[in-house]
Amino acid sequence: MDGQRCHTATVPGMSESFVDATRTAYDVLAVEHTAVVRWDPTLQSQPFDRALLAAFAEWVHGSGLPRVADVGCGTGRISRILADLELEVLGIDLSPQMIAVARRTYPGLDFQVGSMLALKIADASLGGVLAYYSIIHVPWVRRADVFAEFRRVLAPGGWLMLAFQVGDERSRRDEVNGVPIPPLDFYRQRPEEVADLLTQAGFEVQVQAVRRPEPGSTPLPQAYVLASVPA
Repeated sequence: MDGQRCHTATVPGMSESFVDATRTAYDVLAVEHTAVVRWDPTLQSQPFDRALLAAFAEWVHGSGLPRVADVGCGTGRISRILADLELEVLGIDLSPQMIAVARRTYPGLDFQVGSMLALKIADASLGGVLAYYSIIHVPWVRRADVFAEFRRVLAPGGWLMLAFQVGDERSRRDEVNGVPIPPLDFYRQRPEEVADLLTQAGFEVQVQAVRRPEPGSTPLPQAYVLASVPA
């Protein structure tokens, strides 16, 4: 959802069913917004993101366990990039319609419907987890649960990479590029808060980076946090 033009309004309270709301909104986008599969599929306009994904892949390979989960994979564009970096990728998304698009677009990759709060993955079985702009719909009070689940599925020496927009605010959107969607909450993050939560979950934070927004994208700084599981 990064870099897309949306109508935004302040939200007075927190959704009690954010999982269902997220699934429903992205199901609508997958069906109604046919350009969704063409959103810069190779990240040519985002060289910094490509560089960090390449570093993430190299560190995962160094763990000796090249299997990774792309959690919140959407239409699978980042899963494809990870596969091109010679990782064994499982793409996971709440939205069945997004997963259907991913399977049609990248038939050689493995995709499944699932939630980052309850991954259908064995303990300590992955070398990497990527959440590329997918924690942005998780209420702040549930982040610790998500990070604990990421920690559970990562093997010793494994790596986690997060990307998100920087800020303190919670907002609600009901439209994406002219396509109406059911109301969906967005949560901005502070990198230092995310790093603290990851440390509490048992990670060792290795990288925190913030970049200015790309021209024409969402006018917010973009943050990246990479953390490892102690070997």
